[in-house]
Amino acid sequence: MHTAQDRLGLTHVYTGNGKGKSTAAFGLALRAHGCGLTTAIVQFMKKGEGYGEIRSFQQLGIPVFSYGGTKFLKKGIAPDEENVQLAKCAMEQARQLMRDSIDLLVLDELSNAIFFELISECEAVELIQSKPHTQELVITGRNATPALMALADYVTDMQEVKHPYQQGIQARRGIEY
Repeated sequence: MHTAQDRLGLTHVYTGNGKGKSTAAFGLALRAHGCGLTTAIVQFMKKGEGYGEIRSFQQLGIPVFSYGGTKFLKKGIAPDEENVQLAKCAMEQARQLMRDSIDLLVLDELSNAIFFELISECEAVELIQSKPHTQELVITGRNATPALMALADYVTDMQEVKHPYQQGIQARRGIEY
């Protein structure tokens, strides 16, 4: 039996330079799914191919929508049209999932899509403000803006203290992807 508090949908922002933002969001998605909540993930700036968690979500019936381009993005250089269009598609997919009243919606790398100017902060704020009051919303990515954090009920800043990359160790299959 769900209480009124169980039906209260809050907003989470997982940001910072440390590892674990998407991992934390995906863990929450797994927990929600295991408790019978409808769950979906929209990935900005990620192709979704080759990631173990995506294959696992597919096996569990958790839909993942990935919108990543082929071109590298750099702050200060205008993004290419492909990446801009894919971000717009990701935003429309997020809007549709909100209309479908998904219980838990993860918007993976949304704050980075804002940082790289694929979408505007205003668009993201409007999206967050339009979510159903019963929907749990999780936003991940480095560089979360003050406006995103102000709208959130949870803000977690992942701080990098030590990382294997500093020792020349590259991303490992099954651990970092």
